[in-house]
Amino acid sequence: MFEGELPEFDPERAPAVPHELFAAWLSHAIDAGVREPHAMTLSTVDADGRPSSRVLILKRLSEGRWGFATSRFSRKGIELSQNSWAAVGFYWPEVGRQIRVRGRVIDAGPDEAARDFLARPVGSRAESWVGNQSQVLAARDDLDTALSDATARIIEEPDAVPEHWTRYDLLADEVEFWQADRERRHVRLHYQLTAGVWVREQLWP
Repeated sequence: MFEGELPEFDPERAPAVPHELFAAWLSHAIDAGVREPHAMTLSTVDADGRPSSRVLILKRLSEGRWGFATSRFSRKGIELSQNSWAAVGFYWPEVGRQIRVRGRVIDAGPDEAARDFLARPVGSRAESWVGNQSQVLAARDDLDTALSDATARIIEEPDAVPEHWTRYDLLADEVEFWQADRERRHVRLHYQLTAGVWVREQLWP
């Protein structure tokens, strides 16, 4: 199942807070050549409790906040407005590691949204300007026209940011780290935020 060398993980030596361990694991994944280590699966639920998942990019990690960006008009943006609880997952098969994060999602504010949007390539900004993500596309020509118009607007107003663009932070209250073992003695370390304090405990594989 796992072709490369698997790193060792001693949960007794793990830091007291999960974002520090995640940062260390992410750094290791980058050094180990993991493909797209910042890619994560975001899971949300709609007003009826039906889940949906998609892959996007981790944009920020800061003291228990896992950040990402999207339009408020997208499916995930709409679902987060209906239910702010969400989960993200990372899977790095090259090193046999998974991380699961759960918590409530908040709007990081217009300054963070602008910073994220303006750092994107022109093509990405044009797509975001259109603002029709997840809606029905009647004809491919409609997309081409909308992107052309949006690109022209970006050239004319290079510092403009669409109102619907949002940078979100998932405020973790539960994080689990999973390290594979070839003998199936997998290591699972679970962090739970309880009364403002992170509690660590190992789980059965």
